[in-house]
Amino acid sequence: MNTANLQLEGLYAAVAALMSTLRDKGVISSEEIDRCLREAEDTMTSGKPRDLSPANIEAIRFPFRYLRAANNAGGCPRSFSTIAAEIGMTKDVSRSIS
Repeated sequence: MNTANLQLEGLYAAVAALMSTLRDKGVISSEEIDRCLREAEDTMTSGKPRDLSPANIEAIRFPFRYLRAANNAGGCPRSFSTIAAEIGMTKDVSRSIS
């Protein structure tokens, strides 16, 4: 596996842990986290050049989807591979840019 992929997995897990701590301390709610991530995802993918492939758009969306799934786990820790597999099986193809 590419070292950069492992570094990204670690980064996603670290951000998910920070989100969980902020949520558990009552600093921000799960709903606020989800809304923030959805808005950031929409900002990142709107206005992208049409020459980006659907696979590239999905790659941009993956971190946001991963973090939302981790947020929705409700304090029940799950592995990176489990969450990634769920995202792969349930990605919202209607939001893909054609």
